[in-house]
Amino acid sequence: MVEFGTLNFGSLDTSSQKKELDLNNPSEHLKLVIVGSGPAGYTAGIYAARANLNPVLYTGMEMGGQLTTTTIVENYPGYPDGVEGPVMMEEFKRQAEKFGTDVRFGEVTRVDFGRRPFILVIDEEKVISADAVIIATGASAKYLGLESEQRLRGAGVSACATCDGFFYKDKVVAVVGGGDTACEEALYLAGLAKKVYMLVRKPYMRASKIMQRRVLDHPKIEVLFETETLDILGDKKVEGIKVVYRRGKPDEKVYEIPIDGFFLAIGHKPNSDVFKPWIETDENGFIKTKCKSTKTNVEGVFAAGDVQDPFYRQAVTAAASGAMAAKEAELYLQELEEKEREEKQLEQI
Repeated sequence: MVEFGTLNFGSLDTSSQKKELDLNNPSEHLKLVIVGSGPAGYTAGIYAARANLNPVLYTGMEMGGQLTTTTIVENYPGYPDGVEGPVMMEEFKRQAEKFGTDVRFGEVTRVDFGRRPFILVIDEEKVISADAVIIATGASAKYLGLESEQRLRGAGVSACATCDGFFYKDKVVAVVGGGDTACEEALYLAGLAKKVYMLVRKPYMRASKIMQRRVLDHPKIEVLFETETLDILGDKKVEGIKVVYRRGKPDEKVYEIPIDGFFLAIGHKPNSDVFKPWIETDENGFIKTKCKSTKTNVEGVFAAGDVQDPFYRQAVTAAASGAMAAKEAELYLQELEEKEREEKQLEQI
């Protein structure tokens, strides 16, 4: 999945702006809340609505998630001629709403998963409760922080070689990063592009030895150690990069490299911060789910899409996990209702 943009879930520091909200008196109780509006969130909404779960989906600050900031998506099934990312996400939204998903613009800024029903705070203004929650807040690619990098997103700057590499057949590209992911991206692009520069900030790579060897031995890949990107050149599309070799050293050198595409491979940050007090994550912040499921360590809370997937990060796999989460939420809610009925029957005896 193209990793442009960010949903910004959990990234907001609300410590200085938290209102005195009464978490014990939510203004609304819902059966199922879906947090996030990318492929995982909308697909969860489609499946949950068709199961009569009356789902409410909160979009986050960027409705549609990461795909709304990219251009053509060509690797999603059902679109043989490709589709604009924002168009595809609008179609996902329309389909979810068609079956009854209540899509609301808003950001979940606090949660309390230590009580039942669960408590969620929306935009630090509204408190709601829910019997089940699906977290589908995605993960954001890490960028270098260059103005030109932001300006040229979707015009030669990408954070997903699998998604966008096809557009650079027989062209010259650069990959930033020194880990296994960067090596994988460089090797993938080398199968398409004419030339691949790999920019590694340190005098060594962090990647595994086997991945390093594959990159260093590839005739199309040139690894530039101790090299950092200063700027991305081009007005409306990427035309080159300005780099610095051995910054701050006596032999420092600044020069330009003509390229057609610039790929970031310096990691992803899952949008899970707001849930961390309650939900288990790995060392990088990706939510841990139980084997072959979307279940988290909190019963009734499920995670789908890139927020729990550090490996695939594709729209199609995110959508699939959204369907899984909805099915598992449906079973959980059925069991919850049966338990409540049994308890009421026992009270009447």
